[in-house]
Amino acid sequence: MKNFEKVKEVLIDAIDCEAEDVKLDASLKDDLDVDSLDAVELNMALEEEFGVDIPDEALFAMKTVGDIVKYLDENVK
Repeated sequence: MKNFEKVKEVLIDAIDCEAEDVKLDASLKDDLDVDSLDAVELNMALEEEFGVDIPDEALFAMKTVGDIVKYLDENVK
C-alpha cells in the first residue's frame, strides 16, 4: 500500500474530507460521502497526481480507499 499517503492527500484536497476519516477500509460513499460529481473530480485529481488513466469501469468498481490504493499500486510504474 505504498501510495496510501499520496491518495490520502488527494482525497483531502479533492473532496474536502477530514484526514482522520481517510482509512484504507473507509467506504467512499458511506464514510466519505463521495457522490458522482466528487467521483469525477477525484478521478481527475488522481490521474493528474499519478500520471495514469483510470477507466470509468475501474473507477466505479472502487468502493473503498483501499481499492483506490490497490489499483494505483498495481497500475502506476
